[in-house]
Amino acid sequence: MFLSYFESRLPADFDNFTEMLKKLEFCEKLGIKNVILEPINKLKVIPLEIKKKIKSNTTLNVFFRINLRLNNLEDFKKRIKQYNNCSDILSIESLNKEVQLQAARDSRVDIISFSNLQIIKTLTPGVISLTKQNNSFLEFSLASIMITNKANQSKNFRNLYRFIQLALKYKANCIISGNFDDLYDLRHPRALISICNSLLGISLDRAKKIFIVNPILLLERTEKHHSNKLEPEVRLIKGGD
Repeated sequence: MFLSYFESRLPADFDNFTEMLKKLEFCEKLGIKNVILEPINKLKVIPLEIKKKIKSNTTLNVFFRINLRLNNLEDFKKRIKQYNNCSDILSIESLNKEVQLQAARDSRVDIISFSNLQIIKTLTPGVISLTKQNNSFLEFSLASIMITNKANQSKNFRNLYRFIQLALKYKANCIISGNFDDLYDLRHPRALISICNSLLGISLDRAKKIFIVNPILLLERTEKHHSNKLEPEVRLIKGGD
């Protein structure tokens, strides 16, 4: 199966299947083909039966991720043990720099997320370097600049621009997601690429890699490190659509 542009973080209510399908149907209408779903519920793991049910009710290529919001190093060490054999993408969000550094060293962690407006200000070259060594990824999201309050939008844009440029300077492994909670905020990744190019100073070639190639590399990493076997009919091919 040919994979092209990705929405790498689609929040979904796994307790409301009808609403989840509505969001996936909207993605289909927008022309989005590949999504990585993240439960907004406090699920420690995503049951296999739920995955099968979701995939049988959509034509999209659907993958899954778990996001852990952690306060301190003790919290990280306690909770990460539950994911020794995790078959899904595992991301970490934390204001604590010690947690970020430890997560960047840990092969079980696929993504260090800087989507949160407060967390993004804590990004350091040290974390970037460790993620590169470990072939894991940094994540940024565009939801914060798609708001209507102009003053907040301007502030959010400046922070996003500053730290994305820092990541680009150090040649970080990056993904950029929409991470939109509201159904009608969803955009096709081509539109998000245009935003990245025109507003965030990312070249078109680099932006396309972030939205096409890097999510595939992320999935391949997850498969390798977590023994996650993709369905036999799914074959990852790098390239455009």
